[in-house]
Amino acid sequence: MTSLPSEPVTPRRVARLWLPLAASWALMGIELPLFTAVVARMADPRVHLAAYGSVVFPISLVIEGPIIMLLAASTALCSNARRFAQVRRFMMAAGAALTLVHIAVAFTPLFDWIASDILEAPDKILEPARTGLRIMTPWTWSIAYRRFYQGILIKHEHSDVVGLGTVVRLAANATTLIVLSSMGGLSGIVVGASGVAAGVLAEAAFVGYRVRPVVRDRVLVAPTSEAPLTLSTFLTFYIPLAMTPLITLVIQPMGASAMNRLPEALASTAAWPAVHGFVFILRSVGMAYNEVVVTLIGERGGVAALRVFHRRLIAVVVTIIALVAATPLAHAWFEGISGLDPDLARICRIAIALSIPMPAYAVLQSWYQGALVKAGTTRPITEAVTIYFVVSGTLLLIGVTLSATRGIDWAVGSFVTAGIVQTTWLWWRSRPAIRRFADAT
Repeated sequence: MTSLPSEPVTPRRVARLWLPLAASWALMGIELPLFTAVVARMADPRVHLAAYGSVVFPISLVIEGPIIMLLAASTALCSNARRFAQVRRFMMAAGAALTLVHIAVAFTPLFDWIASDILEAPDKILEPARTGLRIMTPWTWSIAYRRFYQGILIKHEHSDVVGLGTVVRLAANATTLIVLSSMGGLSGIVVGASGVAAGVLAEAAFVGYRVRPVVRDRVLVAPTSEAPLTLSTFLTFYIPLAMTPLITLVIQPMGASAMNRLPEALASTAAWPAVHGFVFILRSVGMAYNEVVVTLIGERGGVAALRVFHRRLIAVVVTIIALVAATPLAHAWFEGISGLDPDLARICRIAIALSIPMPAYAVLQSWYQGALVKAGTTRPITEAVTIYFVVSGTLLLIGVTLSATRGIDWAVGSFVTAGIVQTTWLWWRSRPAIRRFADAT
């Protein structure tokens, strides 16, 4: 990027930093629809889609949860060589430890306990899910490595490299899917999970290569006037951040478990990857805003420019998801592109209509959370996600008890309600931080 540190923040500068990140997130969001589009055209699509959507994907997300916020931590903390080395050591240790957890779940009887006893997955999807989870073993460490170095790229306004990394990931994923699916004799879960694993490995390698000049020329030569991070200081900052995605992601298997106990269980879990993938694409442009806020809110004109930008962004994403829910675009996406049968496509369209608020509050959450991270006040983020966990978990339990609504509809409604409550709490707790940044700049 060519922006100078002294340049005042304008909506145009916000857009320049945000656009490659949003493209990266959106391209990453295509991964799940791509998985769906390939697997839906192979043998036993409902079984393999359900195996991935209700077991493999939720478990993989929960295991990686503690390292997701390395992106924000790296952006905020890696200001010199000493701090870079300290956070990098944490990243490598956490990546190794969580990979061992993934191996323990995928290759031992822990899998049967989690998938059968906790998630109550149907028997017919257990073996495909076990295979898929084993193939996904490289997932967590690759993401830890990639997100740590992406934070450094974003901090120094090289977000274009982040976007290119996602292109590499998607290309590796798509190539693997095409090659393996054309070979014949492989199941949908083997083809799909192999594509996902190949993608994350390729992206991690690319980002690690492209970040080297930035580390050499910007990080390692930066002044070391700041105090070194102690383990206590780092954990005080990072643990509340890490708890945020971890608690949120625990809800994913809880939602899958609830859908398995509600009416139309197999149809709901088979439709879930397509619904989650589509909504994720639109939510992702809001998620990309978090590191933009962390980078720019403390600069001159930052608060005003960021507010203008995110209001426009909310209007765009809500319009898009509403149009898909209300027009034949839903048919074109879920039947034409995703390859689902008409019954599953109809279920997806209803779920998308229920999901309309999600992209809007994803933008607002990034705005509030980014301000709190920049201010070094991360506890309210954990408070908000704990509220999300309690509200969504309570609603899912009520749904299972009543057992009167199709699983995916009740799950989406529960997540949306909890997300609105979570966003409201973040708004309340972030007001002092945003006010201080506005007054200071």
